[in-house]
Amino acid sequence: MSRADFSFFHSLRVRWAEVDMQAIVFNGHYLTYFDVAFTEYWRATGLPTVVQQAEEGKELFARKSTIEYLAPARFDDVLDIGVRCAAFGRTSVRFVLEIHKGDEHLISGELVYVYADTTVRKGVPFPEEWRDRLSAFEKTVPEAA
Repeated sequence: MSRADFSFFHSLRVRWAEVDMQAIVFNGHYLTYFDVAFTEYWRATGLPTVVQQAEEGKELFARKSTIEYLAPARFDDVLDIGVRCAAFGRTSVRFVLEIHKGDEHLISGELVYVYADTTVRKGVPFPEEWRDRLSAFEKTVPEAA
């Protein structure tokens, strides 16, 4: 995937507490970086917050997260984390994420969420208005899975 495929990026600087003795980011922090960027992406779309979702009794449940390490990030690097809605299922949505340092692609990953009724903890159809909003937000229309 190309950096140009992303319509949203969140930037952050690697902090000392996130690195090992070689000043390389600990593996687990990349998922935290994905979570931070995803939160800002969701905020930018204007869709209901996690609090609003909880009040309605339906929320996005994390189903899957994957990370592919291509090159390390190091202390004090400024990273750009791209988030893109890639596909919709009946009850699910898949996001693709990439971490870049300048023009260098460091990390790829994906997050899959299931939209679920919190009372019975079962998937329910992903809202059509959310599909429309996310599709309009993206440069490339998400696939239908």
